[in-house]
Formats: sequence, structure tokens, C-alpha cells
Amino acid sequence: MIPEKAGKYDFEVGMYRPPSEGGSFSLLLRFTRNCPWNKCTFCGMYKHEKFSLRTVEEIKGDIDSIAGLINDMQSLSRELGHDKQIDRDTIIAMIEKEPQLNTSQGFGMVLNWLSSGGKTVFLQDGNSLMMASDKLVDVIAYLRSTFPSLERCTTYARSKTLSRKSLEELTGIRKAGLDRLHVGLETGDDALLKKIRKGVSGEEHIDGGRKAIKAGFQLSEYWMPGLGGKEDWENHARNTARVLNGINPHYIRSRPFSPWPGTPIHDEYEKGTLTLLSPGEVLIELKLLIETLDVTSKVCFDHAGNGWVNRYGQLLFTQSYEGYKFPEEKPRVLELIEEGIESQ
Repeated sequence: MIPEKAGKYDFEVGMYRPPSEGGSFSLLLRFTRNCPWNKCTFCGMYKHEKFSLRTVEEIKGDIDSIAGLINDMQSLSRELGHDKQIDRDTIIAMIEKEPQLNTSQGFGMVLNWLSSGGKTVFLQDGNSLMMASDKLVDVIAYLRSTFPSLERCTTYARSKTLSRKSLEELTGIRKAGLDRLHVGLETGDDALLKKIRKGVSGEEHIDGGRKAIKAGFQLSEYWMPGLGGKEDWENHARNTARVLNGINPHYIRSRPFSPWPGTPIHDEYEKGTLTLLSPGEVLIELKLLIETLDVTSKVCFDHAGNGWVNRYGQLLFTQSYEGYKFPEEKPRVLELIEEGIESQ
């Protein structure tokens, strides 16, 4: 269901964004609603929601609402003698003037974003590049001109969409001001990609990733340790490494698999047709992938799911968003994996 705009400060906010995109200090702007593919057997994020494109007018209206909110707070601050600083007194006065803001999710987000300097924005939902390229260029340029403090603009994208877009289209989108793409690779193994209904092949992953990099985007690729279970772990590791080598993205981010209740893959797990790897076995799979990687990427474990511990019970890997620089830190990662295997 498409929410109605009830007030001058209303704008849509989706649920999801990558942890690396500013934490709670990133502006979230909804360019599309939900996921256009929505068939992956492991994912429950948008399963009961219908995909829809938002119009250029709707998106620009949301941008204007946020800009209007900021301008009104700055004006109120000036009236209070605070020189446009949006401090505690200004916020309280603004809520007294506009009580509906007290329960607005978007209001708190904007305040956090401003407090961090208004530097990052994430375009929601699952695949913003489904928009027509000329419309996407239009709204990104409008966003950048409205908020000149922005230093980074990022979004989710699918490899299939990147593969289908022309290099000229992608380059135009990049030049308009979209900086980084987050792509769910999950696996590079074609049999497993088909099994999880990802809707893309390993070669399309490579083609889409290479094209994105050639267009000038910074690229984060996400893979799922453990996704193949005991049945397919080796092919999963080897072929995922092969595809990542073919792309050589800026970031490789680990998102260990856990069956999500209500998804088809969870049903497989309950029926016994998918046997989960133990934490130690996932590390053995990870070791094979890391050994096979030949990239200059940063390999990251920036998610709570990467919860392996060392002999002291501490987290095995740093959960820094910048991770480990390859190939320089590859030996260190392999050392940590060995320690983790011994500690599980």
C-alpha cells in the first residue's frame, strides 16, 4: 500500500540500508518501493510487499519536504537567537510548533543526519536502478543540488540490472552523483544461484560488476558463507571466489547465511534437504574462498552475523567497514581463520 502524504514535513522512509552507510547518521530517501525481483528463496525482506516505482515528482516532493523542515528549523533557531544552529532548544520549540514531529521516524533521522554534517544519503529500496536512467539522473542531480553538503550517495542494485543497463547509462547515473552500489552476489556458483532463485548467473554477476566499476562506481559485493550447506559448500566457495576475482570489486562483504523463518530455504532446512554447516565448517569454507581470492579488494566482516571468536572469546575479525586490504592483509586473514577453526 502506498502511504498518503499527510503533512508538509512527511516523506517516505523504507526499512533497510547497509550498516556501512552512515549507521543511523545517513539520510534515507525512498526512490522505489520494495524489491522488483522478490523471488530469492533465502530472503524475507520484502516477501509480502509489492514493488512499485515512485515518480520523479514524488521523490522531489520528499526532498523538498526535508529541505523545508531544515529551513524552518534554521529560521526558528534564528528567531531564538541561536544563529541557525539546530540545538536542543530549537528542536523542542519545533516540536511544540509542529507536534506531529514528536512521533515522526523521519524527523529523528533528519536530526541525526544533520548532527553528523549531512554527508551521506542512501537511496532505498531494493534496486533503485530499476528507474528509467534519465529519471534517475534527474532526481539524483536534484538531490545533490538541494543538499550540497552530501559527500556520498549510495544504493542497492542487482547484477542483472547492471548487466542490462548500457555503460553510457551507468556512466550518466554516476556523473549525476550516485557514488556507490551495494550488490547481493550471495554466491558465484551457477547451480546454487539457480537453486536459490537469484535470477542471475555467475557471468552476469561478473558483467554487471565490471560494467559498474568501468562506469566509475565504487562497488560493494555481498556473499553468504554457509549458503550451500554441507551439500554444496565447496562449489559455493570456489565459484564465488572465481566470480569475485572476475569482478575485483572495491569491497567484498561477508553476510553469513542463516535460514529465515517463513522463507522457502527455511522450509528446506526443516525438511532436512539442506544441512547447515557448523561455525567451524563455515570457517573452513571461508578459508577456501580466501585462499582462492586474487583481488585488490577490501574484505569486510562488518555485520553481527560474523560472530566467530578467537581463543580468548573475542571477535575473530574486525567489524570495521573498511575491513582487510587484499592482497596485503590476506595472510593475516588466513591466520585468523586458522585460529578461529581451532577455537570453535
